[in-house]
Order: sequence, then C-alpha cells, then structure tokens
Amino acid sequence: LQKSLSETFGADKYSRARKEVLTYMFSRPMQMALYFCTGVLEDETLFHHYALNVPFYTHFTSPIRRYADIVVHRLLSASLSARSPIKMEKEAIQKQADHCNDRKMASKRVQELSADLFFSVFVRVRP
Repeated sequence: LQKSLSETFGADKYSRARKEVLTYMFSRPMQMALYFCTGVLEDETLFHHYALNVPFYTHFTSPIRRYADIVVHRLLSASLSARSPIKMEKEAIQKQADHCNDRKMASKRVQELSADLFFSVFVRVRP
C-alpha cells in the first residue's frame, strides 16, 4: 500500500500535500490499538498483532512519554524479577488500561477535529 501510494504522489509542488492527505485518509479508518490487561482476557488470539502477524505482542515506549508505558515497564520489570511485584489486582490494571484508552481516543478525536477545522479554514481562504 505504501509503495503504491508513493508512486501516486508525483513530484510537483503539491506532492507532499497529496501524500499527507492520502496517508491520513487511508490510516484514519484503521482500528486503533488498545491497552488491556492480559489477565482479564481469556482469548489469547486477542494478543495478536495484525500488521506484524505475531501471535503475542506488547507495545511500549519510553516511560517518560505516557502513563501506560510506565505501567508496562513496571509489570515487565516485575515479571523478570528485576523489581518487586506490583501490588495491583488485574481488574485494577484493566481499569487503568480502560482510562488510558479513553484518554487516547479523546486525544485522537480532538486531533481529527483540529485537522478538519484547519482544512475548512484553508479551503475558505483559498480561491
């Protein structure tokens, strides 16, 4: 998909704008990744990563970026015996995951609305 999109962008002064618009339009309907506590889910097929085609997957980045990443780092450290176990029930961890998902979806929605607003202003001021 990325290769075919790249071929359609062209090389004129609007190619970068076309690339951004098309990439946004194609990625917008993709399902967003969700945080969840594995101890709450019984169906291990839900741990599958579609794009990478791996059966078990966890994602995290630097713990300075997001609270969810801090939780994942702490749980991973505890599972490797690098720190003491986390004193949280799996339901409490899932509640935190649900909260992180809600905030992430709200942030994404605000980002989309902001892009829509910018586009409408751009169209209005352009002849």
